[in-house]
Amino acid sequence: MPYETLADRTAVITGAASGMGAATARLLAAHGVRVALLARRAERLEELAAKIAADGGRALAVAADVTDQASVDAAADRVHAAFGPVDLVVNAAGVMLPNPVDAGRADEWQRMLDTNVSGALRVIRAFTADLLAVAAEGRTADLVNISSIGAHITFPSYAVYGATKAALTYLSASLRTELGPRDVRVTNIEPGLTESELAGHVDNAGLSDQLDGMFEALGGLSSDEIADLIAYTTSRARHVNLRQLVVLPTRQA
Repeated sequence: MPYETLADRTAVITGAASGMGAATARLLAAHGVRVALLARRAERLEELAAKIAADGGRALAVAADVTDQASVDAAADRVHAAFGPVDLVVNAAGVMLPNPVDAGRADEWQRMLDTNVSGALRVIRAFTADLLAVAAEGRTADLVNISSIGAHITFPSYAVYGATKAALTYLSASLRTELGPRDVRVTNIEPGLTESELAGHVDNAGLSDQLDGMFEALGGLSSDEIADLIAYTTSRARHVNLRQLVVLPTRQA
């Protein structure tokens, strides 16, 4: 469906090298949004930026690591220099590393906390002033956090991943109380089974097979379908905040 109101907006999208982040960047750019692509894999970002440009869009590839505050700050400086203030932020960067807690994988725990929670906070810190300034001028300002159905539905061996996503869901709700009165919309999206690179990060063979079986039995959403939901949400009239969106494959629901 057309999203004409998105034209000439400026978005920052983390996790833009693949999956939901890349799909969101492509779709927003197709509707006239200037998109700043943030992720660690510079080559993938450059390829995506080139494709967007070839299709008539405007994109900036910015290699950045959301687990590093200096990297995020440097990325913000590049975005501001190229595009000016940002009015749409999509926190799509995330990592899913399931294992039983008694496996003691502190390395995985820290990586998920640094990316899924602290990483989102670093990006929010870098661009909140932009969102508030844009909103104060009477323009639309959006913060979109991509959480997970795992934020409130428990799965064995996904305790730490689910806890990080529950933190992001709670953060979104709390930020809404701070930013909503100043006309910045905060949307939290909780997808169910969705095709992405997250499954490829799983290093537990049994859990990897289980996840494959779930996709086979239940089907999965595509990254493009999540991107479409983000475009729909952020193209509504500025006084309308779709605050919490849970989206699942019909068989999983």
